[in-house]
Amino acid sequence: MDGSENYVKVTIYGQEYTIKAPADATYIKNIAEYVDMKMREVQDELSTPQVPTKVAILAAMNISDDYFSAKRKTEKIKNDVEGKVSSLIEIVDEAIQK
Repeated sequence: MDGSENYVKVTIYGQEYTIKAPADATYIKNIAEYVDMKMREVQDELSTPQVPTKVAILAAMNISDDYFSAKRKTEKIKNDVEGKVSSLIEIVDEAIQK
C-alpha cells in the first residue's frame, strides 16, 4: 500500500456505506461482499427476520470463528514445518560429522 486512501461505496445487508481506507478498491469491495454474504447466511439460518444489529453481531461471531480456525490451522502447519526442518538439520549435522 502506498499510503493513499481510497473512498469506495459498498452495500452491506441493504445499507450503502462509503469506506475510506488505504487499500485497493477491489479489495475493499471483496471484504464488503464477504460481510454481506455472512450476514445473509446468518439471517437465512434464523427462523424469523432479525434486526440488522443482531445479524451483524452473529455474522461477526461466524467471521471470527473462521479467522481463529484458519489461524489455528496456520499455526499447526508452521509448527509441523519447523519440526521437519529441525529434523532435517539434525540429519544434515549428523552426515557432516561422519
